[in-house]
Amino acid sequence: MSTDTVVVDLEVDFHNEDETGYVWTWLSEARDPSLITPDRIVVVGDDDALAMARVVDLVEHENGTIVHIDVLPGTVDGYLDAVARATVSPR
Repeated sequence: MSTDTVVVDLEVDFHNEDETGYVWTWLSEARDPSLITPDRIVVVGDDDALAMARVVDLVEHENGTIVHIDVLPGTVDGYLDAVARATVSPR
């Protein structure tokens, strides 16, 4: 999947890992900061890659709010395929 076809929830640099062991970015990098809440699953990406991630926490910092994310295994396409396979059973 190309990043040209997906508007991510949060721009990240997948190499920005801090002492927590999580990838981090600034909340200001979010398309809609109100979507970035702990335990929410979001689409993250940079110019080269996309991933699904769980928001771990938000940490206030003198320069803004830091968002820690836990990058989930697999590809965004894999998650989209799983959702497409899901159906609602009639009762």
